[in-house]
Amino acid sequence: MSARESREGLLYGVVAYGLWGFFPVYWKQLLDVPAIQILAYRMVLSLVFVIGLLLLLRRTAWIKAAARDGKTIAQYFLAALFLAVNWGVYIWAVNSGYVVETSLGYFINPLINVVFGALFLAERPRKGQWFSIAFAACGVLFLTTQYGQPPWIALTLAVTFGIYGLIKKTAKLDSLEGLSLETALLFLPALAFLGYCHANGEGALGQVSTWQTVLLLGSGVVTATPLIFFAAALRRLTLMTAGILQYIAPTIQFLLGVFLYQEPFGTERFIGFLFIWVGLAMFTAESIWFTRLRRRRSAQESRESAPAKDAAMATRE
Repeated sequence: MSARESREGLLYGVVAYGLWGFFPVYWKQLLDVPAIQILAYRMVLSLVFVIGLLLLLRRTAWIKAAARDGKTIAQYFLAALFLAVNWGVYIWAVNSGYVVETSLGYFINPLINVVFGALFLAERPRKGQWFSIAFAACGVLFLTTQYGQPPWIALTLAVTFGIYGLIKKTAKLDSLEGLSLETALLFLPALAFLGYCHANGEGALGQVSTWQTVLLLGSGVVTATPLIFFAAALRRLTLMTAGILQYIAPTIQFLLGVFLYQEPFGTERFIGFLFIWVGLAMFTAESIWFTRLRRRRSAQESRESAPAKDAAMATRE
């Protein structure tokens, strides 16, 4: 991978996670629209946008094969359901004043992914990773004891997105094609729901301001754009770099919730978050250390095997 590709990947990754980080600002403008309607518009208009992209990029050859593959349809339908729950809870939480808790969900998500990998993909997390997860779990437990109930919004976001990622990890299609199939599978139910709302005079379009109408109609573009940048970044970045960049989005969300929207963040919440942040810091540091150690070992093995290869070549000659 060239230095130029790495720089481009870093830029694309920062843009993708930066856009996701500022999502609360966008959805907050739609406070007058019920969260379930925003979700439905997001599904319908995301499909319209990604179909336009597929046609523009001439990436439609996969559609016939996918339509005939029942396993692929079932897999992406299940992924779409978890994605819909994740989107719906996120939009509702943002517009109900829980931006800080949504950030907590996406801070926890990388650790949830490790747990799911161990449970369902036979992956073997290292001791340092388990220790990081346990440390962060202490933070969640502390928040639960302080508030009398678990942070359900954060846990729902983390778990649903973790399951979504787990399903997509074994899926066949690339991100753009996968998103188009997911939104296509939920398109008709979402469209029918919007039709029902408008037939009963409860539809948002025509009832909200011009600005909010523009934002609703732009929800498809807003949804798909960071995904496109994200896919471009992954092709140019190491997984370690991408893993570090993923903390950009929840960090921005957290700062927005505390400083822009003035959500309560007392000592108890700070202690709980601190446990989780320290756990994430240990998790990231351990991942960086392990990756560098593996590279050094690989380089050393290559150097040690070089004389043997040279000797073998000389013998043949």
